Parts: sequence; C-alpha cells; structure tokens
Amino acid sequence: MISTILMATDGSDAASAAERYAVELASRLKARMVGISVVEDRFARGFSADGLGVTPPAPEPLANYLRQRAEAACRRLAKRAQEAGVEHSGEPGAGIADDRIVERGQQVDLIALGRDGHDLPHRNAALMGSTATAVIRRTTKTTLVVPKGAELGGPVVLAFDGSPGARAGAKLAVHVATRLGEAIHVFVDSKDKGRAAARFDEVRGIVGTLPVPVREISSTLGRPDVKVVDSAREAKAGMIVMGAYGRNRINEFFLGSNAAAVARTSPVAVLLAR
Repeated sequence: MISTILMATDGSDAASAAERYAVELASRLKARMVGISVVEDRFARGFSADGLGVTPPAPEPLANYLRQRAEAACRRLAKRAQEAGVEHSGEPGAGIADDRIVERGQQVDLIALGRDGHDLPHRNAALMGSTATAVIRRTTKTTLVVPKGAELGGPVVLAFDGSPGARAGAKLAVHVATRLGEAIHVFVDSKDKGRAAARFDEVRGIVGTLPVPVREISSTLGRPDVKVVDSAREAKAGMIVMGAYGRNRINEFFLGSNAAAVARTSPVAVLLAR
C-alpha cells in the first residue's frame, strides 16, 4: 500500500530527525524514497526598493546560499537512503515550498515531513511549522508528520472514529504494523457505549486475522486528541495512525480537527490517512 515515500526536507535539525525516521520506515516497508528540498522564491529573490531610500542587499549571495543548502539537504537524505539500502531519487526545487511538495506528492503514496522547521526557535513549540500545516491542509495524499525525537519502534496506535479516513487508516495500520512486526492498539472514544462497541466491531472486520497482537483501548473522559496522545505515550508507540479528517470535515477544516491537534502535540510520528 505504501511503495513510494516523498521526504520533504528543509535541512533543519528537525527535518534531519524526520529524514532518519522516513528512511527507516522506507527500509522496513521496502518502499522507494523520493527527496525534495525547496528553495523559497520569496527569499531567493531578495528585497526590492520600497521608496525609503535604503538600497536593498544584492539577492545573489542569499540565493546561492539557499540553493547550496537545498542541495546539501538532498545529498544528506540520499546518503542516508543509500546506507539503508533504500532506492532513492530526488533533487532541489524552487518556488513556494508547500506548492512544490503538494505537487510532487501527487506521484507518491505517502508524504513525510518534519513537524517543525527552521522557525521552531521563533514560535510557540505547540504549533506546527507553517509548511507542514499548509501541506497537511492542501494535499489529498496520506501524510506522515514526524516530531523531533520520534523513533520508529513500538506499537502502532490506531485512532478510529468510523470516518472514511479512519477506515483508510485502519488498512494502513495493518499494512505498517505487519511489516514492522508490531502490535496494533486500537483507540475508540467510548462516551457512547453502543457506538464504541460498533466501532470496535468494524475495526475487527477490517483488521481480520493478523500475525501481530491487537489490543483495544477506550476512554470515556477527556478530549479525544489528548487521550490518543496519552495512549501512545503509555504504549511507548512508534506511530499513531488516524484519518486526516473525521466525521465532520467542514468544521474540522475551519476550527481544527482532532487529527491536527494530535499532529501538533504528539511526541511520536502521526500518519494522517486519506
């Protein structure tokens, strides 16, 4: 189900951590990796005169620096992939970062990117980087958001709410957990007991008979996004899998979904299925 992974990197320390995670995942899934590092036009073109009588700096040195940095990031990713025995291709791009990533992502099965970028020291750590946020909102592809410090190892936590995205996530969780040889922990918000039982039944039908253990987790208290993250921490999970959108996509797009909240706060990687 995941045979090609696009790793979007900006060369930052946070992106480096995501690269390591994505390369290991590609190796375990026997997937091919494609790399991209985008030189942002808004920076590479420099500043223009604005009528204040101050001469703007020449754009060429900054443009050269950014291009060389993107090339170095792509080389680092290629080296990691080669050392892991992962088939790899990729090169720097230019333009608006999220535009180029979403566009290139149409040709792969999974887009992987770090949750944070260069701007992490200059913003609230509870917020995702602007590029990651834009890609998640705009792409139609399954996305893997990797926080700094995430490690690929431990159970896969599947957050299931019965939505189409959650059903796609259940199939991906089976695929990933089977390849990794890890257990699946299924989380269902159980404030409505009857609905929770129906959702567990639905997951059992999707999961079927697996060569890995499946554990069911439910919670009646607290916000679902907080409980999902708490469950992942308690299980020492290596990944959370959930639908990118839940049962009310319009509200989630404008107000912020459980998926977005989990991706912002989780200490482990979050796979947002579509």
